[in-house]
Amino acid sequence: MYLSGGGVAATRVSPAARLAAGPASLVLKRKRERPLPCKEEAGGLGGFPRSGPRAAENTMGCIKSKEDKSPSMKYRTENTPETITSPASNYGSDSTQANQSPAVKGPSVNFNSHSMTPFGGSSGMTPFGGASSSFSPVPCPYPSSLTGGVTVFVALYDYEARTRDDLSFKKGERFQIINNTEGDWWEARSIATGKSGYIPSNYVAPADSIQAEEWYFGKMGRKDAERLLLNPGNQRDHADGLCHKLTTVCPTVKPQTQGLAKDAWEIPRESLRLEVKLGQGCFGEVWMGTWNGTTKVAIKTLKPGTMMPEAFLQEAQIMKKLRHDKLVPLYAVVSEEPIYIVTEFMTKGSLLDFLKEGEGKYLKLPQLVDMAAQIADGMAYIERMNYIHRDLRAANILVGDNLVCKIADFGLARLIEDNEYTARQGAKFPIKWTAPEAALYGRFTIKSDVWSFGILLTELVTKGRVPYPGMVNREVLEQVERGYRMPCPQGCPESLHELMKLCWKKDPDERPTFEYIQSFLEDYFTATEPQYQPGDNL
Repeated sequence: MYLSGGGVAATRVSPAARLAAGPASLVLKRKRERPLPCKEEAGGLGGFPRSGPRAAENTMGCIKSKEDKSPSMKYRTENTPETITSPASNYGSDSTQANQSPAVKGPSVNFNSHSMTPFGGSSGMTPFGGASSSFSPVPCPYPSSLTGGVTVFVALYDYEARTRDDLSFKKGERFQIINNTEGDWWEARSIATGKSGYIPSNYVAPADSIQAEEWYFGKMGRKDAERLLLNPGNQRDHADGLCHKLTTVCPTVKPQTQGLAKDAWEIPRESLRLEVKLGQGCFGEVWMGTWNGTTKVAIKTLKPGTMMPEAFLQEAQIMKKLRHDKLVPLYAVVSEEPIYIVTEFMTKGSLLDFLKEGEGKYLKLPQLVDMAAQIADGMAYIERMNYIHRDLRAANILVGDNLVCKIADFGLARLIEDNEYTARQGAKFPIKWTAPEAALYGRFTIKSDVWSFGILLTELVTKGRVPYPGMVNREVLEQVERGYRMPCPQGCPESLHELMKLCWKKDPDERPTFEYIQSFLEDYFTATEPQYQPGDNL
């Protein structure tokens, strides 16, 4: 018998062995340790060991890891990407997967431990040992290229063609794969209609495989399973309670395709229709719109001169390879000024507006902590990819149905050429969210993103209040340099404020990793605040 709850594996023992061993009928073994917050090296301050070189540091461009922990993605300091291979399908190897490192044992608290789940996807290790990972495809051992008719595939969802080259289909329809060597879009022939065209590879599975079963969700952690099961509409009440036979499969959400269509990356401006203005900022506007008359998208329009088209296109090539279910996918671009950035449309808008004016005003602490855990999940992936965000705040987090949170605008802040912004002064630069070493000296790293995440936590628990209330930017910089940190917000548990203060450590190397933060937040109400009771506000 295998018990997944609590991260303990239990093995049933034979009667003879039980007699020999004594009264115990189960042999228990601890699976894995909780990730520790810092790398074990000598010279720690305040009881915490200090890490070695910063994981990523570059004031000009995309980040080159000094430790090169992730073989999946590396960056040159001049911002040109190395070759990054992405899986040809849902069933190939996971491009986000890094080599699994052994758990670190010992009494010291390690903020820079990176232990990975063996199943791919993003992971955080729970205090009880189990792995908590975002859903990721499970490898399937069929060949990377198929000849027509050798393997029959079945549609998992409905799909409506977006271009003349696409093939529309219904859930359950069967296909022969003509060509699956071109990544995310396969050329296929419908067995029912005989028509051929391109289909999204993550919408189909081998017909006789476990992936084709409606109840199969792949490898996922406990937290992701809970989110699926607790989605609105899934709850049922029965008089006989646990004795009721399970008859209904938990519904799944149709996934986003990888890109709008095959070869739809640099698209003509005429293919986009701007419909509803969603917001406006210093550097442009955000619209809800339609691509090619078929697909609802979000469109960010940048004011001319905001960034160089060549630099943007180079960065966008890297950004589109960052794939995670807690990152807003980059669909396509219009690379001539004014630049258009086309992404997934998120129904609830920015997290900041959601907290101040939307349904977020009424959320309690468990929902807010879960949203923070989702953001930490996405940032842990960015951390593993040796990338940085540079502008992490509630305004750059988007909210969808069922309180799904996704990180937007990762990497774009580096390209902005506005003088008031690049000088890191004035109203256009987010001083109150920026770590002091980044604001004063331009040293942006993943650890400066951790600082920003601590500020984002205050936005969550205060329902969108501006950080450092009553203080102007210059005063914030001066006070933070002198050691001032925001006090615990009203109604916020002290344990959550302690996490914020860890994120605001003066020495970047003493700040926790996003993997640790994700683990802490996902298990917050079982490991840290099991006696939580809802209050008036939180």
